[in-house]
Amino acid sequence: MASNDRAKLSFEQALEKLEQLIAQMEDGDIALADLLEKYESGTALLRVCETRLKEAELKIEQLRASAEGVGLTAFETDKS
Repeated sequence: MASNDRAKLSFEQALEKLEQLIAQMEDGDIALADLLEKYESGTALLRVCETRLKEAELKIEQLRASAEGVGLTAFETDKS
């Protein structure tokens, strides 16, 4: 899978592909060269998953900060 294709994957899609790769690797019936290729591909998919998670965390933090900024604030009155 090309890096451009991986970059377009959602978290769920990348995780599913990663799980499939892991299952194939754990099967044990794979040539060493293919195993290394799958490992490299799996590492790239893991980075995609981590990126999507970091993006989600950032979005949550932005929403939380926005929600905290919108609220009732006390205002001062003139006591003359």
